[in-house]
Amino acid sequence: MKSRAHSTWHGDLFSGSGTTALATRAAEPLPVSWPSRTEAAAGKTSPEELIAAAHAACYNMALSNGLAQAGTPAERLDTDAEATFEKTDAGWRLTKMELTVHGAVPGIDADAFQAAAAAAKDGCPVSNALKGNVEITLSATLG
Repeated sequence: MKSRAHSTWHGDLFSGSGTTALATRAAEPLPVSWPSRTEAAAGKTSPEELIAAAHAACYNMALSNGLAQAGTPAERLDTDAEATFEKTDAGWRLTKMELTVHGAVPGIDADAFQAAAAAAKDGCPVSNALKGNVEITLSATLG
């Protein structure tokens, strides 16, 4: 399986703008700009927001699979992913991804949910793509 996207950019980095589109057309082309990365989104997205969205979706899939394999399938998982993009000595970098998951999982206790949540963080393919380059943190709660 290969996933595809396309991006078009007009102008220079700081005053230019562009769009990013998913090949599946599951969403309209998304507007992007430098200020949406470093200042305020103002209705536009950024590569970091798209990575955060991918990470949240991937994480939910990994966690739901782990829970189901343990015999405690989730009724619902709500995951937020927050990407931190900041200037470092080496230049602008995605430095941190904070995952926050709230789960409704019948028949599981808090310790087992924490263990499943941590395993999903470590096993999620997007986590693995970021591992070693981006600090990934996790907060997991039931209820």
